Amino acid sequence: MISKLSKSLCPMCGGKKELSTTTFSIDYGDGIIIIRNVKAEICVQCGEEWIDDKTADELEKIAGKARSKKLQLEVVAM
Repeated sequence: MISKLSKSLCPMCGGKKELSTTTFSIDYGDGIIIIRNVKAEICVQCGEEWIDDKTADELEKIAGKARSKKLQLEVVAM
């Protein structure tokens, strides 16, 4: 069993992870999608970011809609 404490520590550097938001970008060849205000756990020491499965699913939906518009640049907020 993984303790709650070990889940809140960064596996990269051992620093503390805190819930925050980040900007996520996707370069899909024909354009770039920028998604702002994405919920993530971010290490306060090294800056490494993690998103949960639910948020990743939302990002995939947003990216799919943006790709279908065939724009070179799409900026959206969650």
